[in-house]
Amino acid sequence: MAPDKREDGVRPRRPARAAPTSARPSGAGTRRAASEDQDTVRRPRRRVSAAQAMRAAAEQLAELLGRVPESVSALKPSEDGWRADVEVVELERIPETTSVMASYRVSLDEEGELLAYERIRRYTRGQIDRRT
Repeated sequence: MAPDKREDGVRPRRPARAAPTSARPSGAGTRRAASEDQDTVRRPRRRVSAAQAMRAAAEQLAELLGRVPESVSALKPSEDGWRADVEVVELERIPETTSVMASYRVSLDEEGELLAYERIRRYTRGQIDRRT
């Protein structure tokens, strides 16, 4: 197991680094170091790729629901990150076409962390949506 993962396979979020507390020498070097500290604080967050967002949505929803998602059926960028629709088997039945499925809408921030989720639809696996 990688040292940066917990037993459940999830990477813990790392806390932001604090500025060093040691005294800095006065002069030109101090001005440059201070501006570097400000740059790290104001640095814009980088949006994860679509593929990373899809994996993050499925993995984090699985952790919360205790069920493995079947697929990610939709993924769209949003103002604050990503929005994904994830399909999950809620109740397995025989034959499989009668299994109960659910669509969950998952909201992720720009870094791929789950912000919210909601179940938006329940249906049987064999059900086909009609065009309207």
